[in-house]
Amino acid sequence: MAGLSIWHVAIFAIVVILLFGTSKLKNLGKDVGGAVKDFKKSIKEDEVAANALNEPKTLEHQTHASEKHSTAKTHSG
Repeated sequence: MAGLSIWHVAIFAIVVILLFGTSKLKNLGKDVGGAVKDFKKSIKEDEVAANALNEPKTLEHQTHASEKHSTAKTHSG
């Protein structure tokens, strides 16, 4: 049979623990967990920034922008 049984996985885990030791595996787990946490945080920040850029402008925003533009023309002339 080509599949892995529970015994194959158990023997592999024992060999890995014997080769690297539990302290190195614990540190590796912390490092990988921190990397995943930072990755998720950066993805969330990128989504918030993208949503802010893609927000449709409301009529109120357009009115304030045109008022600022028109007052700037009258004061400069």
